[in-house]
Amino acid sequence: MNRIEKTNDFVVRFANVNGTGSASANNLFAQAIFRMGIPVSPKNIFPSNIQGLPTWFEVRVSAKGYLARREGIDLAVAVNGQTLVQDYNDVLPGGYFLFDSTKRLPDACTRDDLNVIAIPLTELCNRAFDDPRLRQLLKNIIYIGALARLLDIDYAVLANAISSQFAKKPKLAEPNLQALEIGYNYAGEHFEGFCGLKVSRMDANGEAILMDGNSALALGAIYAGATVAGWYPITPSTSVIEAFERYANRYRIEPETGRKRFAIIQAEDELAAIGIAIGASWNGARSFTATSGPGLSLMAEFLGLAYYAEIPVVLMDIQRAGPSTGMPTRSQQSDLLAAAYASHGDTKNVLLFPCDPAECFTMAATAFDLAERLQTPVIVMSDLDLGMNDHLSSPLSWDDSRRYDRGKVLDAAALDALTEQWGRYLDSDGDGICYRTYPGTHPRKGAYFTRGTSHNEYSAYTEDNVIYRRGMVRLAHKWETAKTMMPAPQATIHDENARLGAILFGTTLQAAEEAIDLLAAGGMAINSLRLLAFPFGEEVAAFIDRHERIFVIEQNRDGQMRLLLINEGDFAPDKLLSVVNFDGMPITAAAIVEQIRHLAAQDTAHGGHDSQGARP
Repeated sequence: MNRIEKTNDFVVRFANVNGTGSASANNLFAQAIFRMGIPVSPKNIFPSNIQGLPTWFEVRVSAKGYLARREGIDLAVAVNGQTLVQDYNDVLPGGYFLFDSTKRLPDACTRDDLNVIAIPLTELCNRAFDDPRLRQLLKNIIYIGALARLLDIDYAVLANAISSQFAKKPKLAEPNLQALEIGYNYAGEHFEGFCGLKVSRMDANGEAILMDGNSALALGAIYAGATVAGWYPITPSTSVIEAFERYANRYRIEPETGRKRFAIIQAEDELAAIGIAIGASWNGARSFTATSGPGLSLMAEFLGLAYYAEIPVVLMDIQRAGPSTGMPTRSQQSDLLAAAYASHGDTKNVLLFPCDPAECFTMAATAFDLAERLQTPVIVMSDLDLGMNDHLSSPLSWDDSRRYDRGKVLDAAALDALTEQWGRYLDSDGDGICYRTYPGTHPRKGAYFTRGTSHNEYSAYTEDNVIYRRGMVRLAHKWETAKTMMPAPQATIHDENARLGAILFGTTLQAAEEAIDLLAAGGMAINSLRLLAFPFGEEVAAFIDRHERIFVIEQNRDGQMRLLLINEGDFAPDKLLSVVNFDGMPITAAAIVEQIRHLAAQDTAHGGHDSQGARP
């Protein structure tokens, strides 16, 4: 029988039952490979209930550092009877199927192109352990031990990881180490040399870390000086606030008194949550909230208030599959238009697009500076894949000399020094950004009425159409100023003469880079531009102008980034071609390659040109 034989280049899928503690064991597997210096990418694919439904955990191992989700499973570890036949059929020909042989395979499993690894996990576990509460957890560790032997994973790395994990609970470490040994020995006795998939130590990770994006966002907020979080729990953003609380309890406690120097307030809904954040920011605190699509929809009214009343606030949007409730535990990039133009009337909001935990950290901190400098909402656009999965990332770094940019804030001395009447919405510098004050700054000066209704330069209510128009024009001018403050997009020019370009952002990066390499190997040269922020600067227009066709790669049905580019840049719609994925799973390089080739073929049929200027 043929078998797949690869070293440091394969995908393992674990098929489990939600709520059985499998994620911890599967993460242990991924972390062990990471600690052996091999690039690895784990993705937890879980249902939106608490327990009982199927859950999958995919780990991609790639010596080349291609860490986007890959289609095709080389080895399945199937311990969920509900999905056993599906998992069996999903394995590539020549691949490996490890299952709990305490029960025999269903009659439907009759393929002759798979290598079956039958291990009686339940029987082994029941024989060794009496505690029924621990048996399910330890069964997971048994298959990790078996994989260690099958794939040549360094046993000591796994054993040390377990010992470290239970350092404060040695009584739990002992049975876990025993379960690891049981699986390792069984695979050695029955399947020695059976598996052609192997791992071999490398030094490809350097100083890289494995971290989830939500924790990085929370730590970025801590470093940015955030002290207030208003929130309402919603998957997949809840762990942002949970991590913020965890870090705040370490770094926001007054040493002398033990007093907490932070406030986390759970509101009755998302609208109230962002209202808390806006109110705290108006009072001078650095504050934020986190949500996902349904919450963003509810927050729209207050986002409009913050935009028009010019109150800085930071929102972290961990996008999930919509619309409505959608698929709460699946990933998309489908909130772009809703976030960019949140609220009724003419509103525009600053968006930031991180691609990995390191950028989640830095962009979270940058968001607070931009919000206060521009006196407007800033929304960090992450997603479930980035937020809740561990990602290989460069280490988080912080410049200790960095100082917070609080923007144009007048203190008491500055108010006393004014020679003309101060107006809260008076643009004295010509950049569209006005000076503000904190409440209580001065006993007599600097007070104003903050209103979401039409106001003049001195914050007085008005329905004068000329004054209203003047204020809206100033806000539009401030938007032009914002363009000069955004993180610049990152261009990668593979071929100076290439006529094809790709625009990508956020978690499309890794799949897009891999796809561009695959296309280049087939003779199609594509340059790329990664967007880091909205509004778009001049670099975006320059990149689009230098190419004949642009593929806009994104994870939503309607090509929302493409629409945003067309709307904001007035680009010809037929020049920007959508490459999309919207099934809730992270986009793959194979899907991108297939769509680009299809679009290129269509372009050829309509008289287009290839990357070298000739008809393809």
